[in-house]
Amino acid sequence: MAVFTEVSESTAQELLDSLKLGELRALQGIQGGIENTNYFLTSSEGEFVLTLFERLTHAQLPFYLYLMKHLAQAGIPVPDPVSNQDGDILLTVCDKPAAVVNRLRGKSELQPSTAHCAAVGEMLARMHLAGRDFARQQPNLRGLSWWSDTVPVVLPFMDAAQQALIRAELAYQQHMAASSAYAALPRGAVHADLFRDNVMFDGSADAPELTGFFDFYFAGVDTWLFDVAVCLNDWCIDHASGMHDSAKAQALLTAYQSVRAFSGAERQLLNPMLRAGALRFWTSRLWDFHLPREASMLQAHDPSHFERVLRARVAHPITL
Repeated sequence: MAVFTEVSESTAQELLDSLKLGELRALQGIQGGIENTNYFLTSSEGEFVLTLFERLTHAQLPFYLYLMKHLAQAGIPVPDPVSNQDGDILLTVCDKPAAVVNRLRGKSELQPSTAHCAAVGEMLARMHLAGRDFARQQPNLRGLSWWSDTVPVVLPFMDAAQQALIRAELAYQQHMAASSAYAALPRGAVHADLFRDNVMFDGSADAPELTGFFDFYFAGVDTWLFDVAVCLNDWCIDHASGMHDSAKAQALLTAYQSVRAFSGAERQLLNPMLRAGALRFWTSRLWDFHLPREASMLQAHDPSHFERVLRARVAHPITL
């Protein structure tokens, strides 16, 4: 993603040597995100992605890396962390925690069809079920507690109408989180950031092949419905207006339910979780936009997009 930490070719070669991945052929910084430093790392042994973690600590990272390893071993197409000669998948590069994973084939689809949405829904359900026996526990670090802490920080950058909306939505989500229906929601390991640019496809437009989910570094234990809602808010809307795209949403939800049926509580709380997903990303984009960190290639996302999505979800509730 954004490059905060510059990695030299000599450092990259030392890393490849420690992983027995051959000779360095190319090292290219990746533009597109705001959390970590990412490079495409090409060697004589193949193509990989090097990530240096700028916010997450050595103590937090095993959850994410071993979740990816667990899912990969269960047959879910995700990046598989490479271990060094000591068997460690959590590495250190430039004094930062780091990991190297295989590079997925294909490309992201930023203009998805109903076929792309269906493929995402089916694989998301498979991923949820595959993670049921993942033993490690870590909460969603960008969940309700983080929203509650961060909304007061971004309020000074908002006008009166925006302040009223975000305060009201935060209060609503705090109320929902205390309800018996919310407590009944099935939960487990979730990706929590499965946007269009975090999924890879190959094949044709008519018959796309989903080749992988990646960027698990917002993952945690949360409700599976929240994961579904995050997907619906990115894959199944009109991006100019933030309005719901019923055909794409139906394709995603039907495919998901072909693998795992929704519970009664999930059917009841779909729209509150859609609102929760919009609040989460509006809050984080406000924070990143107004309180940015320096990085070469940094591109902060427009916060107003998820304000529109939230207003649409409040004004036009969606039900299962």
